[in-house]
Amino acid sequence: MAPHEALYGRKCRTPLYCTELSKKKLHRVDLVRETEEKVKVIRDSLKTASDHQKSYADLKRKEIEFQVGDKVFLKVSPWKKVIRFGRKGKLSPQFFGPYEIIERIGPVTYRLPVPPELDQIHNVFHVSMLRWYRSDPSHPDITYSKEPIKILARETKELRNKKVALVKFLWERHGIEEATWEPEATMRK
Repeated sequence: MAPHEALYGRKCRTPLYCTELSKKKLHRVDLVRETEEKVKVIRDSLKTASDHQKSYADLKRKEIEFQVGDKVFLKVSPWKKVIRFGRKGKLSPQFFGPYEIIERIGPVTYRLPVPPELDQIHNVFHVSMLRWYRSDPSHPDITYSKEPIKILARETKELRNKKVALVKFLWERHGIEEATWEPEATMRK
């Protein structure tokens, strides 16, 4: 049953449902043929446009497949509330790694060992979040854990309706100029 028939209790009166035998019927048959031809032309045009767009998209698309044991970089830039080594915004690294693929879950999903700084994120990732890692001694290994060595200062910041305790930390493998202010509550975990 057509939606119109279900709603109104009668068939929709269009040129396709003409049943009267008169001179108007001949006119309506021509109208039906003309409408069908126009619909066919429109469908062909849409198919041509769709094929044209697909050909451009396929030029840039490449099938990427990883094997268990391959090393990959993990893209983390779009995740909010994930502070990467104390830097936010444009200066934060876009990729973490390299990580070794533990398991292939599906045709485009892979399981990686999640580092402690990303423990709030699930450990299964889509192939679009992964990039090949090619061994290069000049690549810095940014998977190290950042440990505070010393507390340099304490401060309480007053916001509109609350107070936040901040601590200035000197980090392992960093100079004093790279010390950062961190909320005291997050460092107690």
